[in-house]
Amino acid sequence: QVQLVESGGGLVQAGGSLRLSCAASGRTFSMYGMGWFRQAPGKEREVLAAISRSGARTYYADSVKGRFTISRDNALNTVSLQMTSLKPEDTAVYHCAAARVGFVTAGGMYDYWGQGTQVTVSS
Repeated sequence: QVQLVESGGGLVQAGGSLRLSCAASGRTFSMYGMGWFRQAPGKEREVLAAISRSGARTYYADSVKGRFTISRDNALNTVSLQMTSLKPEDTAVYHCAAARVGFVTAGGMYDYWGQGTQVTVSS
């Protein structure tokens, strides 16, 4: 089992940056594909980025491509999401998730989820 804890959320002005981190428990972190998702009130969960077990492959949703960067450190059991040029529409609760099957983008394929961290972007 994997436990995930996100950190790094907060309030930021439009155009600003934030770096989210997700710390994973256990010694098998490198066996999981990882992803970042968000959910805003009244909206469906949205996949933002995914990264393969080794970190060699990444995926970005069109809404964040060129602004967000996903990375992982298997030695430290962490996955991060660097967010730049933030917009008010990026306001949401951000979750990291782990998938046994590896590199996937569908939320239903992820097995473990963190509780989330709030990101609020003011205009």
